[in-house]
Amino acid sequence: MANPLICRLEQFRRLSAEDKRILERITAERIRVLRPREDIIREGDKPTQINVILSGWACRYKELEDGRRSIMAFLVPGDLYDQNIFILREMDHSVCTLTAVRMAEIPQSVFEDLTLNHLCIAQALWWGTLVDASIEREWTVNLGQRTAFERLGHLLCELFLRLRGVGLTNGDCCELSVTQADLGEATGLSTVHVNRMLRDLRAANLIVLKGKALTIPDLEALMRASLFKPNYLHLSEAGRALDSQATPLRAADDLFGGPQP
Repeated sequence: MANPLICRLEQFRRLSAEDKRILERITAERIRVLRPREDIIREGDKPTQINVILSGWACRYKELEDGRRSIMAFLVPGDLYDQNIFILREMDHSVCTLTAVRMAEIPQSVFEDLTLNHLCIAQALWWGTLVDASIEREWTVNLGQRTAFERLGHLLCELFLRLRGVGLTNGDCCELSVTQADLGEATGLSTVHVNRMLRDLRAANLIVLKGKALTIPDLEALMRASLFKPNYLHLSEAGRALDSQATPLRAADDLFGGPQP
């Protein structure tokens, strides 16, 4: 299987063979394996490294005092978190596994060297950070304006495209490694309401869901029904056309629109 971090970053920026060797090395040096439903880091903890999901699913969440939980993001292979967290004194949210997870731990010093001395990787990482922020904005719109049917369909479109970007789809099929309760906590719906909307999506022939296998027979139709515009995922950016062998100054000029100071 291709390295999912490399697959994700190359959605935004073409990487050289040397860039890929570096990423392969740093994601293989410190591996941690966790069980399903296990906290990776909790609100209030002090982060000590950057984590990259290599396999499995995780999520960011906030939990209220009475136990109610809101999922703020699903993390799939190729996702890393939180690359700017060392600026903060402590975590303001928690991250937990949803399935068994295999992840790479990258120490702060290694990550700083990566971003300071490898321009193409740094550009791709920043692009990924901006996409993460864009996804958060879209989730806000999802919760505030879309119907329950649209919310759930929109989320399924997003997850399918994100998984496809790192090579984890097979034609129109992918693994959906979340429960209906997880989907409810991500969309602000009760489990009963999620179940009803999944039935409606099936009845409209927009999805086929068997166990953890999701099939989307007509992605364009599901996008239309869910008011889904994929532009917020920024999967067709000009950065992928940049020459990874360009000089650092030339590459920076191309990406940011002119000579850099």
